[in-house]
Amino acid sequence: MSTASPRSPLHPDAVLYPEGSPLPRIPVVEHFAGNEKTMRKALALQTERGAVFDITCDCEDGAPAGAERDHAEMIAALIMSADNRFNRVGARIHDITHNAWRTDLEQIVGLAGTRLAYLVLPKARGASDVERVIASLREVEARGGLMREIPLHVLIETHGALHQVWDIAALPGVETLDFGLMDFVSAHHGAIGSAAMRSPGQFEHPLIIDAKTRIVSAALAHGVVPSHNVCTELADGKVIEMDARRARNEFGFLRMWSIHPNQIESILQGMQPAAAEVGSASEIILAAQDADWGPIRHQDRLHDRASYRYYWNVLKRAHATGITLQDAVLNRFFD
Repeated sequence: MSTASPRSPLHPDAVLYPEGSPLPRIPVVEHFAGNEKTMRKALALQTERGAVFDITCDCEDGAPAGAERDHAEMIAALIMSADNRFNRVGARIHDITHNAWRTDLEQIVGLAGTRLAYLVLPKARGASDVERVIASLREVEARGGLMREIPLHVLIETHGALHQVWDIAALPGVETLDFGLMDFVSAHHGAIGSAAMRSPGQFEHPLIIDAKTRIVSAALAHGVVPSHNVCTELADGKVIEMDARRARNEFGFLRMWSIHPNQIESILQGMQPAAAEVGSASEIILAAQDADWGPIRHQDRLHDRASYRYYWNVLKRAHATGITLQDAVLNRFFD
């Protein structure tokens, strides 16, 4: 008599998203560094803290005029160095109207494409700009024999990009939509006051609220991560944490920029779910897997795949923000 081998438990990502792919599992903080000194400092901090934040090496605002190629080569060398422990380092290239954007792309992808986490495109004027950059990126990848497609992160900071944000989010290869608050405010010819570049104005001005909600809606509808703009406060951790918490809880942003090492921990804390919710999510998802993802009863409430999706996202958010999870949760769901 043959005995059937036990069936391996199904992972939540394989069960809960039959209609499409789950959101990319990437860190909730994106830290920008513009010169070699700050890039190396960020890499050292990432080694110490772990891969709870990404590092974006900046060509757009970081490269000295006339030395764009050297700057891109320096970034590529850092990405390929032993200091890049987790392969979570990306690069922001120049915008498509700058004559260095293609050089940035070719140098960084050509020299470091095997370990480059993503590219960031600033100041896209619409979907056609993004399509052009993606086509160039795929061409450079093919020419270099890369066996992977590098994700593109798109900054939404122009009127044209916001108008076409759903088309941009739908493009294959787009991984995040990032709100560029400063440039977006500046593009309004003084109609939006400078108070909207910081809190509380950035969460209260109607035009900023409209832009943020449209970006988040488009991103989430297409399986893309919405990323919130920078906080201009550099010293007061409570202000930074509250900005991150409001971006996450009031608008649905799942990621946020950092422009100073002091901001990273505060953003992580602001993006973390409550401890009680993490505990409930752990119990529910473990029990759901034990029940082969059928309905369960937990604390006298019925749960099925609709609520499982919610609680699974709570666990992913907790893991991405550095919360210590139960061993059973780590062993079953996170490598």
